[in-house]
Amino acid sequence: MSISALIVAYVAIALGAVCALSIHSHVRRRRFGPSKAGDRIFRCKNCGYVYTDDPDVDRSRCSQCGQLNEPIIF
Repeated sequence: MSISALIVAYVAIALGAVCALSIHSHVRRRRFGPSKAGDRIFRCKNCGYVYTDDPDVDRSRCSQCGQLNEPIIF
């Protein structure tokens, strides 16, 4: 093998190792990181209480005063 072929092989192996470590780190961080909460955030128009409810709920009843509220949209 020529010197240039050895250099190309060395660089290719080094780049492959860096890519493999990067992919491994990304997968591990995603697996152990906190997951997004699917809950929606509501603020009561009557008493100002802030609370969450399931993501499939369009209007939610306040647990403090019973007022129906729309979700907060950011």
